[in-house]
This record gives sequence, C-alpha cells and structure tokens, in this order.
Amino acid sequence: MSQDFVIEAFPRDDQGRGASRRLRREERKIPAIIYGGGKDATPVAIWHNELKKALENEAFFSHILTIELGGKKESVILKDLQRHPYKPILTHADFLRVDKDHEIHVNVPLHFINEDSAPAIKLHGGVANHQINEVEVICLPQNLPEFIEVDMTTVEMDQVVHLSDLKLPKGVRVAALLQGEDHDLPVVAIHKPRGAKADDAEEGDEGEEGEDKE
Repeated sequence: MSQDFVIEAFPRDDQGRGASRRLRREERKIPAIIYGGGKDATPVAIWHNELKKALENEAFFSHILTIELGGKKESVILKDLQRHPYKPILTHADFLRVDKDHEIHVNVPLHFINEDSAPAIKLHGGVANHQINEVEVICLPQNLPEFIEVDMTTVEMDQVVHLSDLKLPKGVRVAALLQGEDHDLPVVAIHKPRGAKADDAEEGDEGEEGEDKE
C-alpha cells in the first residue's frame, strides 16, 4: 500500500558549520536544502528525530515526498543524506524538487520473492547469490514504483538474472541499460554451495573408478 510522507521544514538564514552545529544541538534540527525545478535553492531546517524515524521505512527512499514550508507544499525526492562518521546522527539532507512532466532518476529497492520456495533452492539445494539490492530507474514521478519484485520461482540452477530480465512497471526504465549491453549487470543467481559441488565431483570420480575396476 502506498504511503504518504510529509516533512515539516523551517526557513534557515544562518549557514556555515557553526550555525549547523547550533541547529542540531539547541533546536534538535538538521540543515537541509531544497533545489531544482527551475527555482533557487532554498536552505531549510527539519526535525532530526522525525527524519530519522521516517528513514526506518524503506519506502521513504523511493517515494515522492511532501515538504511543508511556510504553509506551502512542494513535491521532492531525497537525493542525498549525510550522517555523522561514528555517531547515530544525521547531519544534512538534500531534496530535489519534482514535477509531473519531468522524469526523475531514483534508486529503487529490489524485493526478491518466492526465494525459499524456488525449486532450485528448495528441492536441489541451491543458494541465491544477490549481486545488487537496488536499481536506478528513470520515470515520471507518478510512475515511480516503491520497489521492483524479482520472482525467484522460475530461476533455475546456475541461471543468472540480469537487469534486462527485470519486469518493470509501465513507464519505468533501468538507467544502466540505456548505456548499452555492457551495462546489463547480473542481479541474482542460484548456485550450489562450493562444498556441494566438490562432493558431487568426488562422487563422480568414485563412480568412474568403480567402472574401471569392473
């Protein structure tokens, strides 16, 4: 089910490291900026804990967000997020304005479904090897998917699923594929564990030795 995310923002006049530190320490807010859309960049401040809580939801990263500033609302996506190098603290956020007539580039998570019940895994002892867990897509804001499903049911042993194999919603393209076939990267594959392959090889050798003795 789709979810709406609304972020309350406040005007920010003071800038610089000192001002940012005071903002985080005294007001429990962090500096952020809203840019793009043919408008001037707007420095704002947002509540630290509210943003941190919203980030716990995976969908936040691939959703059109709403920023409320001074009674006005703007549609944005999160483009960059900075964190403290060793403390669990957010330090800065970048939001890009979007409009319904212009395509956006967004990283969307991949959801691997039916993995436990896939015959290559359940019946034949294979193990899924995930190469990537998200993919950059290009689409209009209204076509932005929350995630893209990768159905593992029909993936066979030693088969590799590539970007070009993904089933995309209407109006959505994979950015990497626009750069040519060389960028058709592997997404996931099912292989037997190395130990299992070695055991199979040993059994094969023993079978050949038995035939030689006969």
